[in-house]
Amino acid sequence: MDLPSLNGLRAFEAAARLLSFTRAAEELHVTQTAISHQISRLEAQLGTKLFARRNRAIALTRAGQAYYPPVQAAFIDLRRATERLLRSGDDGGITVSTTASLATKWLVAHVAAFQEANPGSQVRITTSTDLVDFRRDDVDMAIRYGRGVWPGVRADWLMAEEIFPVCAPALRDGSPPLRVPADLAAHTLLHSTLAREDWQLWLTAAGLPASLATRRGLTFDHSFMAIQAAIEGLGVALGRSHLVEADLAAGRLVAPFDVVLPADAGYYVVAPVATADMPAIARFRDWLIAAATPGALSRTPA
Repeated sequence: MDLPSLNGLRAFEAAARLLSFTRAAEELHVTQTAISHQISRLEAQLGTKLFARRNRAIALTRAGQAYYPPVQAAFIDLRRATERLLRSGDDGGITVSTTASLATKWLVAHVAAFQEANPGSQVRITTSTDLVDFRRDDVDMAIRYGRGVWPGVRADWLMAEEIFPVCAPALRDGSPPLRVPADLAAHTLLHSTLAREDWQLWLTAAGLPASLATRRGLTFDHSFMAIQAAIEGLGVALGRSHLVEADLAAGRLVAPFDVVLPADAGYYVVAPVATADMPAIARFRDWLIAAATPGALSRTPA
């Protein structure tokens, strides 16, 4: 069947939400008679009653109760998509979501450089451990870690990373020192709750028992907190290359071993298909990809 008219659906959504034809008419700036006629036509097209009329009150029928939630959700999605489209179409700024660790240790520095190069652009950063729902969240684009396959979004490859232990120089050269992977047995391991299995995977790759990862250590909510603890000399953290590259370059951290665990996924810049090529989103996406490309560890997967 053909979709119902948009006016009829708007009238139904407002009347069902307010449980009043009069208040729906006021909200939509039409007469009460117009609301009543639009809903009557909608009911005729659907072949079912959506409201029970009772003197001066109305109530949703069982069919109306079932129909209202998806209709309301559709209008919310349409409203948010329109707001995002209009916002992304000018230089009013975009909102980017990623993890707190990537934002703190990598993205913030690149956003500062981007805004210096594009003074008319505004970038807002929000962090979350949850996968962004572009239909629900007020977010224009996100940096996600994975294999690049998510429904309803365009995913552009950003960068790969490698995983390896990092520690403060004084810890590496202290007593006991950190010269070979087996020396980890005498040191505190720093964990992130979001990547709890990384230590087990790295220890296995280094030929050590994975059980070393389960002994006493320190655990933090986010990777950047574990990295900061390593800088402070509290233990050995597993660093993801793009989260520790600045600290390694500055000498705040060192990588005591040569064993590197290649990640089986990477970072992608994602945005809804409908808005992925809007100027503000495309400009920032392209700039991020260019910024990540020069690094030796930033490579396109095979």
